[in-house]
Amino acid sequence: MKEIYLAGGCFWGLEKYMSLLPGVSETESGYANGSVENPTYEQVCTGSTGHTETVRVVYDPDKATLGFLIRMFFDAIDPTSLNRQGNDVGKQYRSGIYYRNEEDLPVIRTEIEFLEEKIKRKSAIEVGPLHSYYPAEEYHQKYLDKHPNGYCHIGSAKMDRAARAIVDPSRYARPPLSELRAELSGEAWRVTMQNATERPYTGQYSSHFEEGIYVDITTGEPLFSSRDKFESGCGWPSFSKPIDPNVIAEKEDESLFMRRIETRSRVGDAHLGHVFNDGPREKGGLRYCINSAALRFIPLEKFEDEGYGYLLGLFS
Repeated sequence: MKEIYLAGGCFWGLEKYMSLLPGVSETESGYANGSVENPTYEQVCTGSTGHTETVRVVYDPDKATLGFLIRMFFDAIDPTSLNRQGNDVGKQYRSGIYYRNEEDLPVIRTEIEFLEEKIKRKSAIEVGPLHSYYPAEEYHQKYLDKHPNGYCHIGSAKMDRAARAIVDPSRYARPPLSELRAELSGEAWRVTMQNATERPYTGQYSSHFEEGIYVDITTGEPLFSSRDKFESGCGWPSFSKPIDPNVIAEKEDESLFMRRIETRSRVGDAHLGHVFNDGPREKGGLRYCINSAALRFIPLEKFEDEGYGYLLGLFS
């Protein structure tokens, strides 16, 4: 087992959020990197001790990589906010990633660089070795389990995304655009990188229902399962939900004189299609309308060979 220490606002919410992630075996609320031994909550709240409210995360590296935990941590906080998360303001609420093992630092730096490239600005996340850590008082431990309606700066939607996370984004990467341009067909390039749309009923997966998964053609990140695919009659592959809600990014699209919700892949930032509210009610009511050109299909019998064996449970 390994451990990492994460700070991001009130530890009540962050402790609960991190405990929901796969591979995490233990979480604990505490105070890190301050100047006072065994501080009380009241002392830390003055902001004079230098501590930050921190969550100790113990995890199994065979089930969750450090990169995965850090990226999910980024999703739970505002990484650009200095000494503040939600309604919590003060130095004790600063964001940070603290490590005991020096070998974790390159991974942390890589993830910070990836984040800052994505958000196009510097983050306010403090990174450094763990100098000191003290568990918080017992009434702070598992606070939201004891008080389900207690205060939390992390919304229920993010909690749900954490509970349903199964795909590790740190396993996938988009190649340089020059390489990607050479690898993709002309249509796949226009769809994924230039937001084009293939003509209806022309895509290879529009009427394809073999068992397996559909992955982002630019990175290989798993996106959809054949178990969630349905015939909508629209001419494009339709899915009721993604494999993992975190693999899809959504943004407003007002092109073509319409207001729609565009879907893009998490790691590759590739244009996939759009999501609509006219899907089967018994499956949640959503229809992810996706271009075949943005996808690559992995049949069930090739999961292990292609590195997707960890998703075999989806078909049990």
